Amino acid sequence: MALIVQKYGGTSVGTVDRIRNVAAKIANFRAQGHRLVVVVSAMSGETNRLVALAKDISAMPSARELDVLLSTGEQVTIALLSMALEEMGVPAQSFTGGQVHIRTDSAFNKARIVDIDRQRVDEALAQNKVVVVAGFQGVDDHGNITTLGRGGSDTTAVAMAAALKADECQIYTDVDGVYTTDPRVVPQARHLPRITYEEMLEMASLGAKVLQIRSVEFASKYQVPLRVLSSFEDGPGTLICSEDDEMEQALISGIAFNRDEAKLTVLGVPDQPGVAGRILGPISDAGIEVDMIVQNVAENDCTDFTFTVHHNDYAKALGILRQVCSDLNAREVKGDDKIVKVSIVGVGMRSHAGIAATMFRTLANEGINIQMISTSEIKVSVVIASKYLELGVRALHTAFGLDGEKEVSVGA
Repeated sequence: MALIVQKYGGTSVGTVDRIRNVAAKIANFRAQGHRLVVVVSAMSGETNRLVALAKDISAMPSARELDVLLSTGEQVTIALLSMALEEMGVPAQSFTGGQVHIRTDSAFNKARIVDIDRQRVDEALAQNKVVVVAGFQGVDDHGNITTLGRGGSDTTAVAMAAALKADECQIYTDVDGVYTTDPRVVPQARHLPRITYEEMLEMASLGAKVLQIRSVEFASKYQVPLRVLSSFEDGPGTLICSEDDEMEQALISGIAFNRDEAKLTVLGVPDQPGVAGRILGPISDAGIEVDMIVQNVAENDCTDFTFTVHHNDYAKALGILRQVCSDLNAREVKGDDKIVKVSIVGVGMRSHAGIAATMFRTLANEGINIQMISTSEIKVSVVIASKYLELGVRALHTAFGLDGEKEVSVGA
């Protein structure tokens, strides 16, 4: 008898009728002989409503009290879903994160799971009940309610699957799996029946919003088979798993892009040891994460130092750099918030030369200038002007044979 952990997102449980539909789906799985643990999010829009209420009370609400407030959204859903299951004759029991001892650290609003005590879940499963668990939340060592950050229900589900040694963790959402790229940008984007943890981690970190990146990290660490499925359509979804010798690995599995980037350049910095630290130190101290970095040696023993940050941090980082520029006697600071990062991802590129050259040539043929480049073992990323996003992604999608099943010739 397989043990399956299922997670249903906010749109899947957004109304009473949808909660009933989810209950019917769960009842069908149970009738097939499966044991089920179900993790649910708050009803769609509920978390935003609660945040707005908090902001009406306080411009900067206490992080602890905000977690107390936000955790109530999932509590509503677990109770309603358990009621719906009971109405269908399916025994069910709901649990908050604290009740199943999802222990976290004390980082309110962005807590990380430390461990899970499976005793109460095992007891309910032994009584032949469907276990319904609130996602997105836990409790710290001091008994405080904590939340895991946006998308945290995915992480709850994977963590429960790891703790219970479940046969599979199924994430139900409003899409029917992972695609080669965003179908809204490339209508020819293809559904992927299977993708490795590594590839999914890269896709998630690069802006693909199918899964929260921490949930994929958790699945990879504990080797939890993870499947993305649609709540509204039947289908096999996409299985996220370890790389397998039997897997027929495509050269490139997908193309990801991130619109939320901005570029900053400090020009004419004295080319001396420690200059990178003097530039990035104040940025880091301000809590700003840096993504891509390029340093060029310019004339007169000076260097130009360029890096990217999240678009929301652009103005703050620009202000910091202007002070840094003065302190270093650099020439000037330039910024550009009209850029995007486009990346090709695939474990298949490990054994093939010429992948980057094909990418660069494809973009050049479309008249698209590459501003920055970053590579890893299974990824090549470039920064280009945002106005070329759709053109670039479509061209690359075709060039690497993702529109169909045709062979791709990659030169050295």
